[in-house]
Amino acid sequence: MAGIDKKSVEQIIAAVGGKENIEVATHCVTRLRFALHDDSLVDKDALDQNDLVKGQFSSQGQYQVVIGPGLVDKVYNEMIAITGGNRASKDDVKSAASKKQNPIQRAIKTLADIFIPILPAIVTAGLLLGINNILTGAGIFFEGLSLVDVYPQWKDFASIINTIASTAFTFLPVLIGWSATTRFGGSPLLGIVLGLILVHPDLMSAYKYADAVNSGTVPVWNLFGWEINKIGYQGQVLPVLVSAYVLSRIEIFLNKRIADSFKLLLLAPITLLITGFLAFTVIGPVTFAIGNVITSSFVYVFDTVPALGGLIYGGLYALLVITGMHHTFLAVDVQLIGTQGGTFLWPMLALSNIAQGAGALAMVLILKDQKSKGLAITSSVSAFLGVTEPAIFGVNIRYKYPFVFGMIGSAIAGVLLTINHVLAYSIGVGGIPGFLSIFPDQWGIFFIGMAIVLIVPFTLTLIYGKIIVRRQQNKALAEDNQTVSKATTPTTTESVKGSAQQALSGSKPTATSDADAVDVLEVFAPVTGEAVMLEQVPDPAFAERQMGQGIAIEPTDGKIVAPFAGTVVHIMANSKHAMILEHATGVQILIHVGIDTVGLKGEGFNVRAATGDQVEAGQLLLEFDRDTIRAAGYPIITPIIVPDGQDMIESIEELPGAVNDLQSLILKIHLK
Repeated sequence: MAGIDKKSVEQIIAAVGGKENIEVATHCVTRLRFALHDDSLVDKDALDQNDLVKGQFSSQGQYQVVIGPGLVDKVYNEMIAITGGNRASKDDVKSAASKKQNPIQRAIKTLADIFIPILPAIVTAGLLLGINNILTGAGIFFEGLSLVDVYPQWKDFASIINTIASTAFTFLPVLIGWSATTRFGGSPLLGIVLGLILVHPDLMSAYKYADAVNSGTVPVWNLFGWEINKIGYQGQVLPVLVSAYVLSRIEIFLNKRIADSFKLLLLAPITLLITGFLAFTVIGPVTFAIGNVITSSFVYVFDTVPALGGLIYGGLYALLVITGMHHTFLAVDVQLIGTQGGTFLWPMLALSNIAQGAGALAMVLILKDQKSKGLAITSSVSAFLGVTEPAIFGVNIRYKYPFVFGMIGSAIAGVLLTINHVLAYSIGVGGIPGFLSIFPDQWGIFFIGMAIVLIVPFTLTLIYGKIIVRRQQNKALAEDNQTVSKATTPTTTESVKGSAQQALSGSKPTATSDADAVDVLEVFAPVTGEAVMLEQVPDPAFAERQMGQGIAIEPTDGKIVAPFAGTVVHIMANSKHAMILEHATGVQILIHVGIDTVGLKGEGFNVRAATGDQVEAGQLLLEFDRDTIRAAGYPIITPIIVPDGQDMIESIEELPGAVNDLQSLILKIHLK
């Protein structure tokens, strides 16, 4: 392996803009991770020319410089010594990197942080309202009559359900006030009180405001001749969001200036009094008008060119999920429901989820590996029930075409829904149960849309996937024939003799007893699963082979064993997710369980070997919990890398395919 050179480390520091440009820096088993003050100061050419650097890229505000296993520890230590900086964790870098997001990214993240905690209450309310509508909707079970009309004894039962269900929407400003104030650093209790103030029974309900304006009966407060509308903000989002931000800023400001002995008497009353007056006199009227403009704009577009709106929103919603921008539209949905009585956006969301689930389900008939099939089945069911991230990130994005075909099906269905003005009266479960949130008289159109997003993505994915698989099989067959042709011309008599002896004995090749006699080091699978090319790994450092050649395995179990007899030369002590083994020939390989799993800080990992241990082929080295890794949102695919810079290596053969047992070959390393 290449040695450490202080000058090269100094050049890395200079290339990232100097120590003054480094806000925080840490490292994992393969790379340096920087949060830089200004990424534009990075000299990429200088990094490319540095002997220590294997690759570089920027991701989510972090600038990552790939060094490779083993050396990265020494490079990081030398860098800290040169710069005089403090050691940092990955979380420190992640926190610092988030500050570099542009205003739009920060706004989207803020909205997500506010609405995700209250989403369960809103979804529950939507489902309960769906049950109420089944009981009270005319024409569902009986022509012209509802279920409670025919069976009046169920009427009060439906009324209780409606009361329970509508509470979350009636007091939505309270939920938003609590969540937003918590997000902005204020007191959650004051956020709750603020929300209650904005929907106080003494105020005219926002739902009655339009009629009161038309009749000239809007109640007002008269403050020394200044008339202020005495209305509540039911169903409104912006008034309580802005008011919660102002409340938090005022509370934080006063908290630093009021003595502890007076805080109980002064802090909350002053904060609420100032915020309340501002909410009713300035914030409320202004944001109420802005909210109505936003709502009217959406309504105008979907009323004027409904097909275009459905095509764009229905087709691109899955992309919004990838970027996280879909959380932004939760506020729009809530605003539309509060002011228009229904939203035309949410029905397309529900069908988009089903479309991605259909694409993932089709992959069950295409994929060969049982683990991948299992993931496709479970993630498709999850999408059908409204949680689409496992299908999108676990299956569809990885193979690309099911994701695209899902978008196509969703776009077609979106056009159908919008030209027929299908509305949801609430936000519910965004999948097959989503019909419960649709107005009952529009169920027929919605079910047709549901059929489209089930059939179109599934059929297109299945047909195209079969074509792709056939092409790959033909290519693999041609490569196998070429390999067999080359193998019939051995380079030495000794190699032929050795191969014959192995074939006659039927024994597993060891190639470890005499390092000097090894021409080809055969690396066996350290874990069962599906061996795939590195290009399929969702990380540029591995996929672009910045650290070296190798292969990756989608594991079907949680045990890593030694792929050959050798020595454990390095284990990531804190994160436990990666280790380096050295063969008697001096060849080293890196086994890296999952992607970015350093962030788990060792959770879900149990190391069964120690640095310096001599291990036998097949010996247990590491156990890991696949469910823990997946639950944390990390890919579980495991790269096995032969790091660059090993002079004894002439070439490497990569052998993808099913790894049904630990005697399957995944790499052949040809030595000089």
